Amino acid sequence: MTATLALTIGLAVLIGVSLGLLGGGGSILAVPLLVYVADLPAKEAIATSLLVVGATSAVGVLPHARAGRVRWRTGLIFGFAGMTGAYAGGRLAEFIPAGFLLTGFAVMMLATAVAMIRGRRAAEGKPVPHELPVPRVILDGIVVGLVTGLVGAGGGFLVVPALSLLGGLPMPVAVGTSLVVIAMKSFAGLAGYLSSVSINWGLAAAVTAAAIIGSVAGGRLAGKIPADVLRKAFGWFVVVMGVFVLAQQLPAEVRTNPLLWTGVGVAAAIAVAVTVLRSRRKPEPQCEPVTPAPAGSSSRH
Repeated sequence: MTATLALTIGLAVLIGVSLGLLGGGGSILAVPLLVYVADLPAKEAIATSLLVVGATSAVGVLPHARAGRVRWRTGLIFGFAGMTGAYAGGRLAEFIPAGFLLTGFAVMMLATAVAMIRGRRAAEGKPVPHELPVPRVILDGIVVGLVTGLVGAGGGFLVVPALSLLGGLPMPVAVGTSLVVIAMKSFAGLAGYLSSVSINWGLAAAVTAAAIIGSVAGGRLAGKIPADVLRKAFGWFVVVMGVFVLAQQLPAEVRTNPLLWTGVGVAAAIAVAVTVLRSRRKPEPQCEPVTPAPAGSSSRH
């Protein structure tokens, strides 16, 4: 095994952990890994990443399903609607400049991250639906699929917020359900690529196996991490990736300026500090008045 292959397989574990723990980030991590580390051509890397992410997501669903963190009807309907939207988005992308698409993609990621970090305050105290309404799922699925088809990503970073922020599902349930959607859309995209792109099946199998190991570990961790922490972690993960994608669209002389990245680092540190401080400001629990027990009643249960 060469050093490059060993590094590729080792980093592939992180793809699985991201999918199993956060329900997204697979394609965002897999494509750069396969292009810059494994040295694959861009289209072959995208096709291989779809196989890796699809298979890893399908296996990653299992620990979530056993723990009851998957809304099957919602996931399947969202997945089919997303596949329809993704096809339409892929056709539209032909007429839109790549730079414009990627810039819009990065801005959308940052907006999504802010929403995830702030949370869904309006949903507090409301009952959690077992399954979301079908019309709402179809609409959200088509919109998310359209966007992900335009920018060519797996869409987990959009599916999770759609299920959590718009649909009202708890973060761990949104993560588990999103894996169903990601697997469906990834395999559909792979089918389209196989007609024109060949895959190194040996490399793909090794990377997929490593990612699956990571996804199982990530899925088990998801049930042990508080939903609020998981939601904010996902939000900051998307912030980092959004800044990276946006930076790639800047001119080379700007992109390599150390002052730019110093400013970004300072801003990120301040944002993290503010978020941590705000998360610690929890309202004091209000004590409910105690009703005196009727005379002659026993305090024992």
